[in-house]
Amino acid sequence: MIYITGDTHRDFKRVIDFCEKNNTSKEDILVILGDVGINYFLNENDYELKKMLSMLPITLFCLHGNHEERPFNTIGYEETEWHGAIAYIDPEFTNQVFAKDGEIYNLNGKRSLVLGGAYSVDKYYRIASGWHWFESEQPNAGIKQYVEENLSRHGWEVDIVLSHTCPYDVMPRHLFLSSIDQSTVDYSTEEWLQEIENKLNYKKWYFGHYHDYYVNGKFIMLYNDIIDFK
Repeated sequence: MIYITGDTHRDFKRVIDFCEKNNTSKEDILVILGDVGINYFLNENDYELKKMLSMLPITLFCLHGNHEERPFNTIGYEETEWHGAIAYIDPEFTNQVFAKDGEIYNLNGKRSLVLGGAYSVDKYYRIASGWHWFESEQPNAGIKQYVEENLSRHGWEVDIVLSHTCPYDVMPRHLFLSSIDQSTVDYSTEEWLQEIENKLNYKKWYFGHYHDYYVNGKFIMLYNDIIDFK
């Protein structure tokens, strides 16, 4: 079985409860739509969390969010073929798989494109507070080029899109924080995703980031809910 959920931010209680209730195994997959939080402190705290998660009876397939470092900027991860595409896996924790942006994975026969990253509206607060902020949070020019070239090779057609944030026109503006001056927010990732969406032939698009459940046509936004991937 393959399941999907939104941001976890290092809190895996709902995942643990779900595994117990559904009697899962490591053959099952849980897609987490970014802000997983496994690579946040980049020290022993992360290592202990990974050890705990390695005992879960499920495989975590993780997108990159905006509250964590990218796997290729951390220690231990290797590029590995996984479900027909390239992913980042630490050989010590093989049930924790990190997607490579632009890759198209075969998930239960569905061609699934991954587009991670987003801008942090709390960026300057985190920096001022001495909290972790990661310069790599948004896809850079190289990542965008890789995505577009791979889509071109696949004729700009997939079944499923998995992203952390969403295209600009789909943003759930009813959830925007009133305390944030929207003119200060960098929406370049959402604008680029909109360009992708305009060209792409796809059936369904899942995303997280906004901490709520929301359905808008082909788009499904997830947070705490864990649902079947289909």
